[in-house]
Amino acid sequence: MKNLLLLFTLLAFSYTFVSAAGYREKREILLKKDEQKNIFVKYDNKKKLLSFRWTLYTDGALVIFKSYDRIVGQNILHLRDKSQSFRVELMPKGAKYGNMAYMLIKFKEFKEASNEALFEIFLFDDKRYIELEELKK
Repeated sequence: MKNLLLLFTLLAFSYTFVSAAGYREKREILLKKDEQKNIFVKYDNKKKLLSFRWTLYTDGALVIFKSYDRIVGQNILHLRDKSQSFRVELMPKGAKYGNMAYMLIKFKEFKEASNEALFEIFLFDDKRYIELEELKK
């Protein structure tokens, strides 16, 4: 009986964790080497540009260059490691916005045949402040 109660509790917590993933929107993007993805992030009459591209893939690791609101950075993402993604804070911290909106960009797969990287983009925005607009080529 004690084991059954423990199992039930564990299942209840795991269901809460899985169902509380919390992302509002999910997109998949396929990029070739040095192909840049541009996404406008809009909120409160503000429009900021998120850009990212990959430049090198070797031994299951992908080198990413990113820029958000003119702040640049570099990440190395690994397919078979915990460092498969990077997080971009979309709004400034402060009492005005409450829970901050952010985007998680995850390296999902590398397609050897076409030399393309597949990414998943998750938008976390509980209060629905953010609107995304992808720029086409």
